[in-house]
Amino acid sequence: MPGLTIGDSLPNLQVDTTHGKINLHDYVGDSFTIIFSHPGDFTPVCTTELGAMAAYADKFAQRGVKLLGLSCDDVQSHKEWIKDIEAYNKGKKVTYPIAADPNREIIKQLNMVDPDEKDASGQNLPSRALHIVGPDKKIKLSFLYPASTGRNMDEVVRALDSLIKASQHKIATPVNWKEGEPVVIAPSVSNDEARKMFPKGFQTVDLPSNKDYLRFTSV
Repeated sequence: MPGLTIGDSLPNLQVDTTHGKINLHDYVGDSFTIIFSHPGDFTPVCTTELGAMAAYADKFAQRGVKLLGLSCDDVQSHKEWIKDIEAYNKGKKVTYPIAADPNREIIKQLNMVDPDEKDASGQNLPSRALHIVGPDKKIKLSFLYPASTGRNMDEVVRALDSLIKASQHKIATPVNWKEGEPVVIAPSVSNDEARKMFPKGFQTVDLPSNKDYLRFTSV
């Protein structure tokens, strides 16, 4: 992916949204924030995805995480589209803002341009992209899907939980990890440091290499 990616700073853009004008850095504030783009209003997969985001809004709020959608149609189109999203989603309200980008400028700066999908006029459409932005305004994780493939919101939540936990402790999460399961201690932490950092203790996996790098603990 050319342009904005993991570790890069989020551009401090001002965007028009269904909740009025938003300055991205002010909106992120001290929170983790999910910014997610969609190929267009009134499209089938996008309608299911924004509905799912609305359904999961409480899960994100419990974690102190903010949401910001993005589609290249204008704000009025977004407001009309929200009626369809809420109807499909059995009335679950879309409480997060959806940004407009009719000139296709924001998607370029956020690295959310689909290389293949174009509208009737030949302009590039947004990819099905999602950035998780940290309180330091840097990109912590990015998902990029083609227009034909809808996202898995459970994976978004799982990855978010991993990011939040790793920001609080010197740990990483192993394959298929879920909240509540053991995590691994970062290699930069010595055993002596680990004993102080993790009062519940840790278990070192016995490996043929005799290296003690795979250490599991609970946090």
